[in-house]
Amino acid sequence: MSIGSQLKRLDYLGRRLEDIFLAALLTMMILLAGWQIVQRNFIGGGMSWGDELLRLMVLWLGLLGAMAASRDNRHVAIDLLLRFLPAKFKVPVQVFLHIFTAVVCGMLAFYSFKFVQMEYEYQTTVLTGLPAWWFELILPAGFGMMSFRYLGHLRRTVYPLPEEVV
Repeated sequence: MSIGSQLKRLDYLGRRLEDIFLAALLTMMILLAGWQIVQRNFIGGGMSWGDELLRLMVLWLGLLGAMAASRDNRHVAIDLLLRFLPAKFKVPVQVFLHIFTAVVCGMLAFYSFKFVQMEYEYQTTVLTGLPAWWFELILPAGFGMMSFRYLGHLRRTVYPLPEEVV
């Protein structure tokens, strides 16, 4: 088995795991929110930590969704400019956009890592005493992954490999 086919298989597995985790997280959020509503309206209470857990799950879902969108360069984009530009300007504009996005995501990864470090130092807790930084690690990891992926999009724009050319 060649290295290229192994990398494709690994990429496929990573995509499937990402998709499964996203679907499972969304399902858990829906079930938890529904159960919270049932408890409040019919049982007369709710889990004290339920709303806080839902907020953390929204954070994770948002970052994981952004990571999934960035893997295929399908992130929110205003490509009106690219549609009307002459062909000779499209690649330089795409190069600039990939560099800009990678740099912004890299800066967000760096500063969110600093934030997680502060949360660790101040021993902030969530959900009945669990360290908050455990749940906030998605911030530097997610933004770091998006920066890495946009650098990959940059490489594919500037230097596509033979199997990437359509």
